Amino acid sequence: MAMLAALALASAAWAQSGAQSTAFVHVNVAPMDSEHVLRDQTVLVKDGRIEAIGAALAAPAGYRVVDGHGTAWVSPGLADMHTHSETRDDLALYLSKGVTTLLNMGGARPNLVDSIVPAVARGALPGPHVYASLMVDGTPDYNGLQVKTPAQARAVVDLAAANGYDYIKVYTGLAPEVFSALVGHGVTAVRLERQLAQGQVMVAHLEELFYTFFTPPGAQETDVPPDEARIPEAVALARRHGAAVIADVVTYHAIASQIGHPEVVRAFLTAPETAYLSPSDMQAWRRSGYAGKSARLEAKLAFLRKLAKAMADGGVELLCGTDAPSIPGLVPGYSLHDNLAELEGSHLSRYQALATAASAPGAFIARTKGGVRFGQVVAGYRADLLLTEHNPLDGLSTLRAPLGVMAEGRWYDRPALAALLAGVRASYRPD
Repeated sequence: MAMLAALALASAAWAQSGAQSTAFVHVNVAPMDSEHVLRDQTVLVKDGRIEAIGAALAAPAGYRVVDGHGTAWVSPGLADMHTHSETRDDLALYLSKGVTTLLNMGGARPNLVDSIVPAVARGALPGPHVYASLMVDGTPDYNGLQVKTPAQARAVVDLAAANGYDYIKVYTGLAPEVFSALVGHGVTAVRLERQLAQGQVMVAHLEELFYTFFTPPGAQETDVPPDEARIPEAVALARRHGAAVIADVVTYHAIASQIGHPEVVRAFLTAPETAYLSPSDMQAWRRSGYAGKSARLEAKLAFLRKLAKAMADGGVELLCGTDAPSIPGLVPGYSLHDNLAELEGSHLSRYQALATAASAPGAFIARTKGGVRFGQVVAGYRADLLLTEHNPLDGLSTLRAPLGVMAEGRWYDRPALAALLAGVRASYRPD
């Protein structure tokens, strides 16, 4: 469980090698700048950005042409804003499922920041645009960088910036005075009201509100859900401080379903999509202790769904995140689509649900990090696009099987996406 503090770093220059100018012609567009659609449009892409959109535009000479024949749909690439994926295979898997932006919340290791992310940026590796966090904690329990004093906390900001991190993830064991120097995982000794008041920008799990807001200080958390009458207070708190909240309903659902049920974990391990899960992650799933626990979380899951709906209706900036692949059942890329389905099942409209993986992540990164905007099909925005058979606002499931994906101007048609999947599977389970 975690929260995030923004770290003001200069945006890295991005290379455009492999990003050919492209014209999507005769496509319908769900731009996600508001709840409307545009029909029979041309979308021009140049130098990794959306150049122009219009019904009367012609494809310039030299542009690759992708013809939607009046039936295909263009919408923004998707973002998973809470991941623990750090391998090139995982990044290829995400891209194959239409995910063009990741926020790594696992205290990203130097290999990801120093090697893989730059390789993706220059087109040497296929993958989403990755924003990375440096995790700090007051204990060694979660493998984060230990920070014991306010002076150390202040030094961490410069350390993170010098090593290419975009954010600092502050974990549960920080002392209040150290947290104050950093400004996060619900930092238990601080409480959510104080964390947000001091400048924290994100609540990294929706369920953190159980023990940082709804449960009184010092009280033992139970399986009994909070009083629903307090939901408006939580919505008002997030709105007052402009905090983003990761709406990771799929994560809590996965945990709730496997507690006390080893057969559920076995089913996860034999699901078809685990062919794309690394052997080390498979082992971690097998060794997970959730099946041996005895909590009953179904009532609290129902509460979380109501909380997510109230926050969406109340104007809280909800972001899609899944915690993949650290929780059994959550395969990178697949889990994002499962979370969108969970959000729609929580009575968010399709537009509200899709916004958590498109426009809202783009707005959050723009506000806290800066750089090229993304998350909408709008001129000047990063050319992260999905081409799908149907309008996603008529059915989110069309996003699961894109006709093509564009990431920072680089186009992957359906055969190329299939090749990415085949490559990941072969790297783990060669024939």
